[in-house]
Parts: sequence; C-alpha cells; structure tokens
Amino acid sequence: MLSILKPKVATHKVPEDQIQSTYSRYRIQALFSVFIGYLSYYIVRNNFALSTPYLKQELNLTATQIGLLSSCMLIAYGISKGVMSSLADKANPKVYMAVGLILCALVNVGLGFSFAFWMFAVLVILNGFFQGMGVGPSFITIANWFPRRERGITGAIWNISHNVGGGIVAPIIGIAFALVGTEHWKIASYIVPAGIAVILAMVVLTVGKGSPVSEGLPPLNEIVKDDSPVVKIKGDKAPENMSAFQIFCTYVLKNKNAWYVSFVDVFVYMVRFGIISWLPIYLLTVKHFSKTEMSVAFLFFEWAAIPSTLLAGWLSDKLFRGRRMPLAIVSMTLIFFCLVGYWQSSSLLLVTVFAACVGCLIYVPQFLASVQTMEIVPSFAVGSAVGLRGFLSYILGASLGTSLFGVMVDRVGWDGGFYMLLGGVICCIIFCVLTHRGALELERERAKVAEDEVNDAVPATA
Repeated sequence: MLSILKPKVATHKVPEDQIQSTYSRYRIQALFSVFIGYLSYYIVRNNFALSTPYLKQELNLTATQIGLLSSCMLIAYGISKGVMSSLADKANPKVYMAVGLILCALVNVGLGFSFAFWMFAVLVILNGFFQGMGVGPSFITIANWFPRRERGITGAIWNISHNVGGGIVAPIIGIAFALVGTEHWKIASYIVPAGIAVILAMVVLTVGKGSPVSEGLPPLNEIVKDDSPVVKIKGDKAPENMSAFQIFCTYVLKNKNAWYVSFVDVFVYMVRFGIISWLPIYLLTVKHFSKTEMSVAFLFFEWAAIPSTLLAGWLSDKLFRGRRMPLAIVSMTLIFFCLVGYWQSSSLLLVTVFAACVGCLIYVPQFLASVQTMEIVPSFAVGSAVGLRGFLSYILGASLGTSLFGVMVDRVGWDGGFYMLLGGVICCIIFCVLTHRGALELERERAKVAEDEVNDAVPATA
C-alpha cells in the first residue's frame, strides 16, 4: 500500500487527565469528517444522472446507451465496494476517504472535457470504482471511535449523509447553470461539483481522525470500559501482520454471520431498487399520475427516510439495547403490507402515502444491517465485512430489483414484479432472524469470555 495511505502512527501520548476530554472532542470530529466526506461522494456521483438529458442531446445517444453508462457505474461501484473496502482495513481511513474523493473529482473534470461515448464509458467506470473508497472508511471510523451501545444513533446520523448529499446535488447544479448558462452544461454538471468535492476532501483531511491509538489515546475498549471486543483474537499471528486478503478470508469469508447480514442487505436492495427504479414508470403508466404528482411521490419516498433512520438508530440503542435485527424485522413486516397497499390502491393519496411509508421504512433495515456488520467482526475487519455486504447488495440485490423486476413485468405483468418483491421481503426477514441469532451467540461468547477473565484474575489478587 502507498505510504500516504498507511495508518498514522502516534508521535505522542495524551496525558491521562486529558484522555476523556480529548476522546470526546476527537470522536465528534471523526463523525463529522465521515459525514461530510460521504455526502461529498454523492455530489460527484448523482451529478451524472442530472447531466444525462444534455449528454443524450449533444452526443445523440439512445436511451439504451444512457442506461448502459449508468449500469457501468453501478457495476463498477458494486465491485469496488468489495475490493476497496477490504483494502481500507489496512489504511488511514481519513486519508483513504479523501484520496478517493479527490480521484472522483478528477474523473469528473475529465467528464467535463469528454466528447465521445467511449470516453464517457471509461470515465464513469473509473468514477464507480473510486466511489468504493468512501463507505469502508466511514464504518471503520465509527467502529474505531464509538462503543457498541452508541453505534445505532451514530450510524443513523452518518447514514443520512447520503440523503443529504443526494438532495443537494440538484441545487448545486441548478445554481451553477444560473451562473454559467446552459451552453456550458459540462462546467455546471461536472466541473463545479468536482471543485466542491476537492474542497470538502480538504475538510476531511483537516478534521478527520484515524483511530484513538493513532491519535495518542488508549484503545476504545480501555477508554469506554464496558466496550468489550466482539471477537477475541486467538492465535500467535497479530492482525497487523496479516494482509487485507488474509483478514478477509479469516474473519469475513468464514464468518457465517457476515454472510447472513450481507443477504439481509441483498434483499433490502432488491426491494429498494425494485420500487425506486420503477416508481416513475409505474405511477405514470399504471396509476396514471401526472409528472408533478409522480415527482411528489418520488420526493416523499427519498426524504421520508431521514427522520425514520434517526429514530431507528435511537430505538436500537436505547429500547433494543444494541440489538439491531428486531427493529429490522418489524420494518420489513410493515413494508410487506405497505407494498400491498402501494400495489393495490387506486387512490392517488393512498398510493403516495404507501410509497412514502415504504421509503420511510426501507432505509431502516439497510442502515441497521450496516451497524450490525460492525458488531459481528473484529474492528480491524470491518472494512472487509462492509466490502462483502456492499458487493453482494449491488451486484446481486440491485440487479434483482432492476433487471429481474423488468423481466417479470415483461413476462407476466406488474403483478409478477410485485410478487417477486414480496418474496424478497420474506427472504429478508428470514436472514434478519438468522443474523439476530448469530448476534445473540456472539453476546453469549462475550459474556463467557468476560466471566473467564474475572475468574482467572481472582487467584492473582487473593
């Protein structure tokens, strides 16, 4: 790995009387940096979708070619989430995130000077690949700085960064168009977002923090006394002597719980993309909405997720005491009935309400699966676990929700598509149950390890 990306080594130790105050300040900075960093990735990702009408007109592209470009980015992103998140385990998370963001910005500058379909195809694939450098460092940072009992609300705060980032892209580009005019659409669509991303990358580098140890603090489980490691490391080989691939194979690939939570995400993404990708066409052609009415339903679907995600994070910490899957099961059960309502209702108001409810609920299990991922592997393997989950959710889950749903609609009609989504909800609930059982097993293992350590210490103090 490049030296610039390697983890920071502390050059000093924080005095004991300043540990708590320093830790409290640094962890806020760490959360702020990954929030700003991750929303910035959306500024240089979702801007491409807003540029497609101009791109289609200037290059005389067909709808199939535009769809191919979008698919290239999606596939590259899914593969990258698997690879780049695993590599993040061995890197300084704030530098890794900032470097990826700057690379995405440079690709967008390249898009601003492109003039042929093949150039855009190459660059959107590169953009999708570099986009995968954002999510791994985010989860690693949260796992480094926040104890298990606080990761629900902390993860929820971070999770809404993609709603915020996706929501501010249109205003940014709209203001850019007002300043430079539609004749300079490439500057407005690509160059301006790239400039903003570079500035925010500098914020990440300035404000962000790697881990407590790299900042001269004790490990998290020593600062927060009741934060015991999820998995006890056994064997003679220390984690720092293991490659990213060895970490992935040892602590993720052979970990049944990592697979369970990954398939929770697969079916969540299947339902999410099955609704969001087809909502405009479905509402316009089947429910006979106007374009304005469809836009309102689309807006409610996306923005309803923000309050529900924050509430779910708080509930999973306080009411469910750090157990993530029960609330995910409740959400998916409610989604089942809301999907039926969305599908069967003929009232414009009810269809909009059910669409908003699905949007409000679908991000809850997605976010809870993300938090659960941090709690089923050691902290040094979080990036690898996130990588597996991200790879499967995009390559398999998103594909099922877009391509297979379209096949079902063509072959057996819209009813077939909705039966498929309802089946996906049931499969998701099954994997939520399996993940919950696995998490309970880990809790019992932690309790046993803690009890053994207390028993071993008794003779030494007698």
